[in-house]
Amino acid sequence: MSSKDRILSRIRRAVGPPGAGPAEAAIPRDYLPVHGTRTPRQRTDLLAANLTEYRARVHRTDEHGYREVLDALLADARTVQLPPEPGFDWRPGPATTCTSAHTSARDLDRVDAVVTGCALAIAETGTLVLDGGPGQGRRLITLVPDHHICLVRVPAQVVDSVPQALRLLDPARPLTWISGPSATSDIELDRVEGVHGPRRLDVLLVAPAGG
Repeated sequence: MSSKDRILSRIRRAVGPPGAGPAEAAIPRDYLPVHGTRTPRQRTDLLAANLTEYRARVHRTDEHGYREVLDALLADARTVQLPPEPGFDWRPGPATTCTSAHTSARDLDRVDAVVTGCALAIAETGTLVLDGGPGQGRRLITLVPDHHICLVRVPAQVVDSVPQALRLLDPARPLTWISGPSATSDIELDRVEGVHGPRRLDVLLVAPAGG
C-alpha cells in the first residue's frame, strides 16, 4: 500500500460510508467566557485602551457630536466611500461621496477614505468585527482605501470577549476582524503599515445623546 493509499484510507475511516456525515465530537467549552465583570463604561474604556495599543486613533463622541468629528477627520478627503445604507446621518461636505455597491477595486484605490459602522466590538482584544451588513457594505470597501473610519455604538455594540462575540455573530456571513491598522513585519521586526488594508484606522465611540 502506498502512502497515498494509507492517507485516503484514514480519511475514509474518519468520514464514514458515502452519504454519512462526519461524526461530531463533543468539544469541551469549559474555558472562561470573560475575564472578570465590567460595567458598560469599563468595557468601553478597555476597548478604547486596546484599540489605542494597536495604533488606532480613538475618538469619543455622542449622537450630537460625531458629525463634527467626521468633518474634521475628512477635511482633506477628495473622495469618501460610504456603504449603501450607512445607518448614520452624515454626508461629506466638499468631498465626492461614493455609495455604489459595485465600485470596482480599481476605483476604490482612488478613494481617500471609507466610513462604516460595525457589527460589534470586542473590548478584551480591541477588535472591530464587520459582517457585511447594510451599514458596513462589502468587505472590499474597507480593505482597499488607505483610511478607514469606523463608528461603534457604545455601549450597545461592545462585548467583553471573543466567546461572547461568537455567540452573537452569524458564521455564514463574511466576517472581517480588525485589530488596528493593517500591518506586517519582516524577520527584523520592522513594522510596515498599509500592506493588506488601510494604513490609518480611526474609531468613533458614539455614545447616546446625553450618555
